Amino acid sequence: MTETKKTADQLRSARWFAPDDLRSFGHRSRMMQMGLGPEDWEGRPVIGILNTWSEMNPCHLHFRDRAEDVKKGIAQAGGLGLEIPTISIDESFTKPTSMLYRNMIAMETEETIRSHPLDGVVLMGGCDKSTPGLTMGAISAGVPFIFLPAGPMLRGNYAGRALGSGSDAWKFWDERRAGTISAEEWVGVEGGIARSYGHCMTMGTASTMTAIAEAMGLTLPGATSIPAADAGHKRMSASCGRRIVDMVWEDLTPDKIITPAAVQNAATVAMATGCSTNAVVHLLAMARRAGVALELSDLDALGRTTPLIANIRPLGSSEYLMEDFYFAGGLRALMDQLGNKLDRSAITCTGKPLEEGIAGAPVYNDDVIRPLSNPVYKEGSLAVLKGNLCPNGAVIKPAACDPKFHRHEGPAIVFDSYPEMKAAIDDENLDVTPDHVLVLRNAGPQGGPGMPEWGMLPMPKALLKQGHRDMLRISDARMSGTSYGACILHVAPESFVGGPLALLKTGDIVRMDLEARTLDMLVDEDELAARRAAWKAPEPRFERGWGYMFQRHVGQADQGCDFDYLTAAFGQAAGEPDIF
Repeated sequence: MTETKKTADQLRSARWFAPDDLRSFGHRSRMMQMGLGPEDWEGRPVIGILNTWSEMNPCHLHFRDRAEDVKKGIAQAGGLGLEIPTISIDESFTKPTSMLYRNMIAMETEETIRSHPLDGVVLMGGCDKSTPGLTMGAISAGVPFIFLPAGPMLRGNYAGRALGSGSDAWKFWDERRAGTISAEEWVGVEGGIARSYGHCMTMGTASTMTAIAEAMGLTLPGATSIPAADAGHKRMSASCGRRIVDMVWEDLTPDKIITPAAVQNAATVAMATGCSTNAVVHLLAMARRAGVALELSDLDALGRTTPLIANIRPLGSSEYLMEDFYFAGGLRALMDQLGNKLDRSAITCTGKPLEEGIAGAPVYNDDVIRPLSNPVYKEGSLAVLKGNLCPNGAVIKPAACDPKFHRHEGPAIVFDSYPEMKAAIDDENLDVTPDHVLVLRNAGPQGGPGMPEWGMLPMPKALLKQGHRDMLRISDARMSGTSYGACILHVAPESFVGGPLALLKTGDIVRMDLEARTLDMLVDEDELAARRAAWKAPEPRFERGWGYMFQRHVGQADQGCDFDYLTAAFGQAAGEPDIF
């Protein structure tokens, strides 16, 4: 039995429903208009079910049904669950990128919670930007919340071979461009790569961010590993409903969960899983919403000391996907393998220390979830580079690229737009060698706009036909978490606002040294000064609307790309709304 800390009259929703006045009469009568009665809300926590379901979001297609499972759990625990739709963003159809709207879903979440009679919320998300967006808003709103992850889709299959979302799309597209697979095979891959609802079943951005949420203590233990189509996902959804009611009575608010220890745990788990590079911008933003200091240097330090132990795509074995990870023991087992690399005393949404949720979690396949003594890669998933090309930092996944590129020097081929780059790399007569460095600029937070996932620049067709499958590539864009290759991303400051990448010219020599964590263009300072004086700022991307707001307030990649006025350091939250 949960120890109750709040009494019914202290519920936030009581401000709306309890007083004997005209305004509360209006609130109660409108609840009755919906077929509810006083017995539904009196003395009960009112729980908002923030649902990102949409028929244009295949990752969340099952959420229409899962909301009913959540509502059932809430009722079982003595609460009143009310479903509230929120904007549904995904990386499949939202263009130019769902990252342009991550801060929108954060703002909508925060204001929806603040303006409604909600004592706690269940956040339903999973596809890429929905996890950080929902949690950022809920952190700022400050009411108890629990995150319900969408879960990965079932493994793909074509011609008897397992297919991984994203990763195999890039691989087979290169082979299609190289002429090594037929149109018929390409169509077969297209039909077999996504077999059910749920988010990507590789350790892409979606699985990375739900793992981060669990390691931070925002989900039930093991919730992020359950495949979307598994019956256990329905049971977990109901469990979320039951747990949020107890969290309200316990007054277990986000500030008691998202501590420096929780953020460090999340970053450590990200490294150990082979996380998406997108983890960087989202972790920075989530931490800063909670008032926890986190810098790129902190992530790089963890990357040097945390082994990669999840042997799944895209960094691990091509044989294993998230379904295999689940059956091997899931995230609970992986976290237990990390031992004292985690602060196991950190409190989670269960109200108990992390230790109680992971201690003794069995590993059923130690090739999928490796022990620390036998890692997939000796260091973690990410490294942060700095130099005269990226004074504020850039990110690379060392394990994702051919080791020969860990120290590389070569001439740049610079593109100012994606269409320009695409036309060039499809030209079989392009003058390019494997030593060249492809560069795409004007694709950052403002330049993209929204920092699209354009950073895995396609290999030039000329090199594909020669048998090459990797080369050094640099961009101020992001990259899909399902991607791989020697790609340097998130160059900050971005070129669109005058960062040094804007000064690079085709033919300039670029040097990258992974061990030293450096990225430089070998151009003397006098020449750079002359180029800087001649540089002209591009025209703004937007003249009105959301984009206008975005371009004036979004931070750079090294700051998490949150809006300047939404971070905890900017000012106090608005507090409770007036009810008159």
